[in-house]
Amino acid sequence: MSAISLSKRKFSIHPDKLLLSTLGLLVIVPLLLFLVFPILIVFLKSFQVGDGMWGLANYTSTMVEAHFWIVVGNSLWLSVIVTVISVILGFIFAYAIQRSQMPGKQFFSIMAMLPMFAPSLLQALGLVFLLGRNGIINRWLGLDIEIYGLWGVVIADVIYAFPQAFMILSAAFAVADSRPYEAARMLGASKRQIFFDVTLPSIKFGLISSIFLVFTVTITDFGNPMVIGGNFSVLATEIYNQVSGQMNFNLGSVIAIILLIPVVVAFGIERFAGRKQAAFIPDNVSPLVPVKNKMLDSCMFIYSTVICGLILLVAAIVVYASFVKLWPYNMSFTLDNYKFDSQGGYAPLLTSVIVSLMAAVIGVVLVFGSAYVVNKTKNIITDLLNFFSILPAAIPGMVLGLAYIFFFNDTSNPLNIIYGTVFILTINSVYHYYAQGFLTASTSLQQISSNFDETSACLGASLLTTIKRVTLPILLPSILSVGVFFFMRTMVTLAAVIFLVSPKVNLAAVSVMLLDDAGNTTQAAAYSTLIILVVLVALLFLNLILKIFKIKTKSLIS
Repeated sequence: MSAISLSKRKFSIHPDKLLLSTLGLLVIVPLLLFLVFPILIVFLKSFQVGDGMWGLANYTSTMVEAHFWIVVGNSLWLSVIVTVISVILGFIFAYAIQRSQMPGKQFFSIMAMLPMFAPSLLQALGLVFLLGRNGIINRWLGLDIEIYGLWGVVIADVIYAFPQAFMILSAAFAVADSRPYEAARMLGASKRQIFFDVTLPSIKFGLISSIFLVFTVTITDFGNPMVIGGNFSVLATEIYNQVSGQMNFNLGSVIAIILLIPVVVAFGIERFAGRKQAAFIPDNVSPLVPVKNKMLDSCMFIYSTVICGLILLVAAIVVYASFVKLWPYNMSFTLDNYKFDSQGGYAPLLTSVIVSLMAAVIGVVLVFGSAYVVNKTKNIITDLLNFFSILPAAIPGMVLGLAYIFFFNDTSNPLNIIYGTVFILTINSVYHYYAQGFLTASTSLQQISSNFDETSACLGASLLTTIKRVTLPILLPSILSVGVFFFMRTMVTLAAVIFLVSPKVNLAAVSVMLLDDAGNTTQAAAYSTLIILVVLVALLFLNLILKIFKIKTKSLIS
């Protein structure tokens, strides 16, 4: 055998390894360009005090102001209050869904998720129509309830954060093992003892996760404080005021970095608790089946009805207001609010649909590509890829939007050509929600037995063939779900894109805020209604496709 042939064999790369390496490169380079580098620029900007000058002057000048500490205190106090209320309400609601035999559990579960189908400021808008100075309740009952300020934001954020707490706690309750409960009853434990000694310990990590997730969602929320906060400023609105109101980009970046600190800490604790919860679940779980209890079922039914009734009321009043001629003076029916004589008419809604569809396609490709590389290869590069893929969960939308201004608005950056286009809005949305999509994709991939890959390799199939004929068909429901997730969240996103829109390229959720700011509250309600309608159509489409897919899967198996 010649030396040349030996050399070729020695340095040849297996096609499967080449495919994985190429795929890894295709997902990690965009992560660096559209996430890591922009966030790094924000960090550096916070230390820039002049042309070529660096130091701590921005931090010191910010922290000596009394107003800054008031804003920090407001953000922390608001987040603590909302977290306590939301987690308690979510805990009881999740208990009702998973541990009772009350009727209508599927309906209640869907209703509880309604706040996630609309921009965050919908809750604030609904409260204004209900309890504002010209709200129905104040006018009809002759009351003078002051909804603007801390408690208005608290109520709006509780409604907004409640589904987040419910989802995590419901998942924690759902994986219960019946054996500890049977053992406790055999030992004569009372219901109170079982609750505190068995139930709470079994979901403690899910409870911790829900606490820190709700805290993160609240402290980074921008829409509700903007609409109903009045003079009550929080860190998210302060960033907006510094950048958009005063064009003070350096101080805005300082506040953005400060906002990152509690979010990163909360995210780290939430991730730790999530892993502990997964590790806490034993193998061969004997599922706990709730028994009928007339008193408990009745109480849980009433509680769930009240919670879902309040959520539905806030959304319904916004829909109702969208058909009112002149709120609250002329309540006759009209479609004039849907003519949109300002804010570009229907163009922002159409742009939102286009951007959301693009985000769904690009997001699915990137997150499943990242998840596949991370799950199939273990080295320092994939460890970094895994870290960068989860990192967006700890980055508030306002911070990411500000980072995109600094990075892509620089004329010396070759990527400056995408600034002010629908593409930058798409990429911003993809990386804003990247972590959730990536974690879902990773979970789905981990559920596929390695036997499929081994069998495929034994039959001589390449990795690409295995992906096309085995992996993708199995993952199809997850792929569709993640695609609809990106579509849905992009349709309702606000904080991450508020700095990137322009009169020429605007989005529906931003139009809602601008219409409300201009005093066109009924048109803002109409735009919100259209956003909800588009999201619901997307969810119905997903359910239809999944039903069709299940039928095909069953026929294939048979």
